[in-house]
Amino acid sequence: MEAEQRESRLSEVLEVASEAGHILLENGAEISRVEDIMSRIASHYGVDTSNFFVLSNGIFTTGSMERVRGSGGQTETYANVEFIPLRAIQLSKVVAVNRLSYDISYDLCTLEQARERLRIIRNAPPKPLWEQILGSAFGAAGFCIVFGGGWLDCAAAFAVGALLYTYILLFSSRFLSKIVGGISNALVATFLCLLFHRIGFGNSLSNVIIGAIMPLIPGVPFVNGVRDLANSDYIAGLTRLTDAMLGFFCIALGVALSFLLDGWFFGGMVVLQGMSVSPETAGLAVQTVAAFVGTFAFADLFGVPRAQYFTSGLIGAIGWCLYLVLVRYAGSGPALAIIASSVLICLISRICAVGQKCPAQVFLLCGIFPLVPGAGIFWCTYYLVSAQLPLALETGFGAVKAAVAIVLGIILAMELPQRLFSGRRPHLGQSIH
Repeated sequence: MEAEQRESRLSEVLEVASEAGHILLENGAEISRVEDIMSRIASHYGVDTSNFFVLSNGIFTTGSMERVRGSGGQTETYANVEFIPLRAIQLSKVVAVNRLSYDISYDLCTLEQARERLRIIRNAPPKPLWEQILGSAFGAAGFCIVFGGGWLDCAAAFAVGALLYTYILLFSSRFLSKIVGGISNALVATFLCLLFHRIGFGNSLSNVIIGAIMPLIPGVPFVNGVRDLANSDYIAGLTRLTDAMLGFFCIALGVALSFLLDGWFFGGMVVLQGMSVSPETAGLAVQTVAAFVGTFAFADLFGVPRAQYFTSGLIGAIGWCLYLVLVRYAGSGPALAIIASSVLICLISRICAVGQKCPAQVFLLCGIFPLVPGAGIFWCTYYLVSAQLPLALETGFGAVKAAVAIVLGIILAMELPQRLFSGRRPHLGQSIH
C-alpha cells in the first residue's frame, strides 16, 4: 500500500482499531490488552503515531500520519471519544479479536476484511438460553459440593441454578438496572433455597445457598481489576474492583432480605449451625471432579469458546486440588494455600494461552473461581442478619483475607515475563497473554 493511500485512509484505520477496542472492552478484556491490540492494528496499517487512552468504560482515540501533508505542511489528525457500557461478558469475542490481530500482523487480512470480520464478531449471538441455564445449574451444583454440600444439596443447587438463570435471562437482565437486578437475583436464589429447605429438598441450607449464588459472583471485574492494577492502570483497576465490590454488596443485601422476609413470614428466622462438610463428597477425588464441573460450567456462562471449555475446567480442578492437598495434608493455612493455588492457576493459564493462541484471561477467569470466598460472603451476611456480630466480623475478615490472597497470587504469577512461556520475545502483532 502506497504512503498516499495510507494517509487518505487514516480515519478508516483508526475506526477499525477503535471498533476492535470497543468489542474487547465491553466483553471483559483487560485494559492492557485493549491498548495493545488497538495500537498494533493501527501501526500495521500505517498510522505510526496513534495514541489510545482506555478506561474501564471508555476509549479515547487520537492519531496522525507520520508523513506531513505537502500542502500547507499540516498533518492529518483523527480524534474520537467512545463511551462503552458494561454488558454481559462474552470471552469468545475477546478470543476472536485477539486472533484477528494475529492475522493482521502477518498480512493475512486487509483493512476491509478486518472491518468485515469485526462486524461479524460484534454481531455474533450469545450462547443459547438453554446452554446458559444448564451452565448455571451445573455450576451451582459443582460449587455446592466444593463448599461442603452433599448429593441431595447438589441436586437442590442444580434446580435453583437453573431457575435462577431462567429468571435472569427472561426478566432481570432485560428490565432491571444493574444494582436492582443484582439484589433481586440474590433474593430469588436465596428464596428458592429457603423454599426447598422448607419442603425438605436438601440437607444443608447454607451449602445449597452458597452453591446457588456462585453464578452471581462478579469474578470478571474482580480478576480484571487486579490485573489492571498489576499493569499500573490504577484508574481502571480501582473502577473495576469497585464494580466487583458493588456486586458482592448486592449479593449480600439480596441474601439478607430473603432471610428477613422468610423470618417475618414464618415467625422466626432459620437457625444455621455454622459451616458443615458432608462426608459423602469430602473425598479429594470427588472434590476435584466437582471443581472441574463447576469451572467447566462457568466457562459457558462467561461465553468462553467451546474449544476452551475442557482446559478451563481442568485448570480450575488442578488449582482446587492443590489447595486441598496443602490444607489437608501439608498443614498449610488457607491464605498461603490460596496464594500457591492462584499462582499455579495463573502459570498454567499462561502456558495454555500460548499453546491455544488465546488470552490467558480466558482460563484464569474460570479457573480461579473455586478459590473465590463465596462461603465467607454468605456466612458474614447471615451472621449480620442474625445479630451475631463477632462471628460476622470473623467470617468477613476471612473472606477479605482470601480475596487478598488471590490478588497476591495473580500479581506474583503475572510479573513473570512472557518470553518464559512463549520461548521468544513478543513482536508486532503478538498480543500479550
